[in-house]
Amino acid sequence: MEQPLGSTPDRPTATRATPADRAAVVDTVVAAFATDPAFRYFFPTDADYRRQAPIFAGYLFDRRVGGGSVWIVEGGASVAMWEPPATPAADVALDLPAEVTDRLTAFDRPVRAALPATPFWYLGILATHPAHAGRRWGREVMTAGLREAAAAGLPAYLETATERNVGIYRRAGWRVTAELTSGGLPVWVLAHG
Repeated sequence: MEQPLGSTPDRPTATRATPADRAAVVDTVVAAFATDPAFRYFFPTDADYRRQAPIFAGYLFDRRVGGGSVWIVEGGASVAMWEPPATPAADVALDLPAEVTDRLTAFDRPVRAALPATPFWYLGILATHPAHAGRRWGREVMTAGLREAAAAGLPAYLETATERNVGIYRRAGWRVTAELTSGGLPVWVLAHG
């Protein structure tokens, strides 16, 4: 297979996802977030996770893919799902039980309150399939969205409920702008640009 210009076999270039990439992206997100504190708060039992996390990951993908703000490498082995301010997310139904949507809302409310009122790019999901971890592919897909935000003259924001990720993001140029508790979890909000 021919590599895109600027890529190497070890570091492929990020490309925009299409609806055809959905299954691979969902698989990557579900595998990557299996032990993530926020995802396990949303889907607390293993059975809930197996059944509901793929629905949630597909929902997030479906909301953003049409706006061209989902980047992937290697067919979805790593993915960044961005939400730009100028492109509203698609109106997609979330088919999950009420108690799950209640947990999602409870988690999201304080996070959204910590984000700026001015326009920004939001990195909602950054995931690399565990089988491909350590190759810096996550940085490649994240950087694609950061370039778009910078070109628009806007900052980027994200949140994480994993303290280890804070150091990883800091090394990539992000800075902590807020620390809060959401759903009983510690959450860090970070900005770039």
